Amino acid sequence: MSYPTHERDLERASRLEDILSRPMHTKSVVANPAPLGLMGFALTTFVLSCHNAGVIIPQSAPHTVVTGLAAGYGGLAQLLAGMWEFSAGNTFGATAFSSYGAFWLSFAVIQIPAFGVRAAFLASESLVDYNEALGLWLLGWTIFTFMMWLATLRTNVCLTTLFFSLSITFLLLTIGEFKLDKDITKAGGIFGIITAFIAWYLALAQIVNKQNSFFELPIGAMPSKDHK
Repeated sequence: MSYPTHERDLERASRLEDILSRPMHTKSVVANPAPLGLMGFALTTFVLSCHNAGVIIPQSAPHTVVTGLAAGYGGLAQLLAGMWEFSAGNTFGATAFSSYGAFWLSFAVIQIPAFGVRAAFLASESLVDYNEALGLWLLGWTIFTFMMWLATLRTNVCLTTLFFSLSITFLLLTIGEFKLDKDITKAGGIFGIITAFIAWYLALAQIVNKQNSFFELPIGAMPSKDHK
């Protein structure tokens, strides 16, 4: 028995509506953004710290190479990693990566002549004020990093050590700017190099596994709250 054309059309439309109204169960898989953020942080910190410590790059050299990394890798990559951490529901990772991404972007803004930050101080013939302004800027990041370190005390040894070393780095660089002391700045650069290698290690520890490598890297588990 055949249905009239109009009835067949209504039946097809009803089936189509039923299909479209069914809930779609799709699972969104987001890769771990932490290694990207840590790599961006590590490389940019390494180059800037070599500059501050006078390793390969003398302290008197311009920040040209560092500025490019700060904008394109340390800044952008970490900011993106922070946004993806927001999506993953990781408050600490989102705050840390987004903030340090902004740190590197602001560093680039300070160094790029087109923004006129340094030129504004030079125009008033007050280079000391410029260093004090940088010292204040670094002091703010020292305080922020110390607070982030407090939030790592129950995570793992690598992450806690990373933020402790970074806190010392910022503190030494802050003092170096306020006192115009190149030796203290050099010490900050040395701590920065150490910090960069810790960040690289932590990033690699989250990338290598038994599926893609012949080894895994320990990060040092902290005692659980139930541990006595």
